[in-house]
Amino acid sequence: MKNLKYLINKYMYTITTILVSIILVCVLLIQLKIEQNNAIESSEKVFIQMEPLLEDNQRNLEEIQEEYRETCLKNAEVVARIIESDPDVLNSLDELKSIAESIEVDEIHIFDTTGRIFTGTHPEYYDYTFDSGEQMNFFKPLLSDKTLKLVQDITPNTAEQKLMQYSALWSENGKFIVQVGMEPHNVMKVTEKNELSYIFSQFRVNTEVNYFAIATDGLIVGSNNLDFVNLNSKKIGLNTNKVFNDTDGFHCKIDGINYFCVFKKIDETYIGRCIATKDLYQRIPTIMLTLTLGLVIVAVFLSNAVTRHMNKHVVNKIHDINLKLESITNGNLDETIDIKSSVEFYELSNYINAMVKSILDSNKKMSYILSKTDLYIGIYEYIDSTQSIRYTEYTPRILSLDNDTMNQLSMDKERFKEFINNILNNPIPDEEGVYMISGEPERYIRIEEINNNGEVFGVVIDVTNEIKKRKQLEVERDIDSLTGLYNRRGFDEKLSHLSDKPKYFTNSAIVVIDADGLKNINDTYGHEKGDIYLKEISQLLKEFGDNNSLTARLGGDEFLLLLYNYDNQGDLVNSLVNLKNIQDTNYIQLDTNTKLPLRFSYGYSIINEITDYNNHLRNADRQMYLNKIKRKEQQ
Repeated sequence: MKNLKYLINKYMYTITTILVSIILVCVLLIQLKIEQNNAIESSEKVFIQMEPLLEDNQRNLEEIQEEYRETCLKNAEVVARIIESDPDVLNSLDELKSIAESIEVDEIHIFDTTGRIFTGTHPEYYDYTFDSGEQMNFFKPLLSDKTLKLVQDITPNTAEQKLMQYSALWSENGKFIVQVGMEPHNVMKVTEKNELSYIFSQFRVNTEVNYFAIATDGLIVGSNNLDFVNLNSKKIGLNTNKVFNDTDGFHCKIDGINYFCVFKKIDETYIGRCIATKDLYQRIPTIMLTLTLGLVIVAVFLSNAVTRHMNKHVVNKIHDINLKLESITNGNLDETIDIKSSVEFYELSNYINAMVKSILDSNKKMSYILSKTDLYIGIYEYIDSTQSIRYTEYTPRILSLDNDTMNQLSMDKERFKEFINNILNNPIPDEEGVYMISGEPERYIRIEEINNNGEVFGVVIDVTNEIKKRKQLEVERDIDSLTGLYNRRGFDEKLSHLSDKPKYFTNSAIVVIDADGLKNINDTYGHEKGDIYLKEISQLLKEFGDNNSLTARLGGDEFLLLLYNYDNQGDLVNSLVNLKNIQDTNYIQLDTNTKLPLRFSYGYSIINEITDYNNHLRNADRQMYLNKIKRKEQQ
């Protein structure tokens, strides 16, 4: 067990450690929130600068794309007019390639009225139709409406899955369809400076910051990192639910790196600014280290100051009181305590002194009261740390000790404990807390001990008369007064105790016995002779049985015999055979001139389990009556 000084020191250091930890955690959380707010504010400023630029960019991009679409259609119209003016060009691959080069297109394809390529700059595409693939199927409406002029967005073509932008229209004479194709790098050269990724790269001053533009379907349509463009945001670690709904920023891991991201919706696109957390929180470790050192210094100083004061004015005074109490505990009840360093200790001293005085008064009163009663009650007490025993007047008498022996034991605690333990080793069955003291006559006492942290308080009560009266009542209750055998209640009580050990009934039998001729003896010789007759049968049955047996008189001329705990079934059967042998071989001398045979009828039932006892009893009773009838017929 730790001393108070240690506990106070430990408590102070524990409390200060907890307080410092709480302060550090709170400051850390505040710092994290501050840095996050700074990131949100800086992101808002960037978004404010970026929003008009993106809007202008979108307008410029749409104008450029529309202008380029018109250029594509005009190129198709030029090719159509050239071919219409010189139809023989359709038969010359070189002429068609020359036309393509002169108007700066990459492919020319000529379709017939069924939508099949029959000539052009790329013979490998000949015989492809508008039904050859999804990309070519875009132009199929031309077959049903010759006024249409179609321009397709940049799409992988059907033949080679190569990114191309195609435009197509009918010739004015309606005899063929002209389709021209341009590779996307020609378009990208025109629109490169209007792409979101290019704009983001102009805002990226910090290399730890990444910008994203995400469409409503989760597709990344722009980023300063071109590897992320056209990927689904979830694939790189951006949760679209947070992107679309979390306006206060959120943490995520992008391509294996932790980021804090802030997104804002501009038009139909979500623009985001993601800062690497190691860059965002780079100042926090220095701040926390400085704060921790300061708080630890303050906490150590305060803890030492408080504990020194507590030790001087509390712990040391308690130690002085403990020394006084130890003296009182060891039996010096005249010791007094006088600590006046504070009001509380002064009051405590007075209360302890009053308590000791009260104990002394109580002991005197208890001894006086017990001496005035007729009850034999003794009290003893001792403390493990002392050798002496205190006891009241009647204690030696109850413990069957003379005064000299008691005085010797009271001076040696270990001998006294040994004496009490010897008594406790002789408990009375079915009597809780009652023990027998050997001697003439035997005496019975009740002992109750309370051990409270080494302080033992014992009470001894002489219950000899009470126990003897109870035992006499039990005998009169359970024993048949005529024969000395168990009566019905005593038999059932004994059987109940035996039932706790089922193994006793593995080889056992219940026997019902009825005395023959009792009525005739009573009528002829009188009931006194009939009682002698019953006693003789009782004695015969009491002595029967090689192993354990239990015998009872159920009333009148009927007896009950339980044979149990035989080693095997053969021994049990032999005992039952012996019972038959003594059935008619014994005689009783009623008086000098009268000698009669001692006869009885019986029936038995072999028992395997005590649980079906009543069934076996009925079966044995039935067998007994059959035996009685048979014997009467043989007489």
